[in-house]
Amino acid sequence: MATSFGALCTDFYINQKLALKMDLPSERETTLHFFERVRQAVPAMSKFRKYDGEMVLETPRKKDDPQNAWLSLRKNSIRSGHVNPDSMEQAYRYHQFVLQQAPYQLSISPLDVDYVELTFGFDLECSENQDEVLYQALFADSPLGAVMNIEGSKVLDCQPFCSVNLNDSGTLQAFFEVRTRQKSRRGSSSRYADEPIVLQLTVRKYGPVDKPEDLKNQFPELAEVCSQLTIDKLVPELLMPISRHITSSAG
Repeated sequence: MATSFGALCTDFYINQKLALKMDLPSERETTLHFFERVRQAVPAMSKFRKYDGEMVLETPRKKDDPQNAWLSLRKNSIRSGHVNPDSMEQAYRYHQFVLQQAPYQLSISPLDVDYVELTFGFDLECSENQDEVLYQALFADSPLGAVMNIEGSKVLDCQPFCSVNLNDSGTLQAFFEVRTRQKSRRGSSSRYADEPIVLQLTVRKYGPVDKPEDLKNQFPELAEVCSQLTIDKLVPELLMPISRHITSSAG
């Protein structure tokens, strides 16, 4: 993969979500016409699947190609994602195209927009106790770490999540999250041994918007804020310390 972020992890992806206040149209023709319009723009997206409450269009997975693009329609949201893009611009163009087409193809009014968010995600392979790795990397020398330092104990859950307002009105927010593999009620993770540590930064901008074009026009701001926070905060303060501890624990 060609992105500098992708070089720091096993898989790097850029996801987008357009959240709405009212339900999307459920007519078969409307939905399929929107998916077909996206497929025309990205011909590799040829796999269509329907789940309970969700419809998904995506590129078929290939062992020799780590890239994957997908589009999901749920009751009141439109989600899109690009995994391991060749460039940031490739993923940006795709997400902007979705924002450009959705209002017209799915009859979305500007008043209906709840928020738009952009997520940068990093998957890190880690075969060790992932929660112990996070504890050592992020908490061990802190007061919170001291609370968890109990003789004879084993770290069970250590998945930080925090959020900040980026402006005075609270209409622009950032969310930092680190997740470990799933566990049973007693803490066993053997069934989910192949799951990575997941780091995500999400930047969310609340609506409404004045006109449909504003959705696409606001995207560069979201991308710039997300990229800068990733460079300034997520990579040096979260990703790099965790990566170092993965390396040391594996050794």
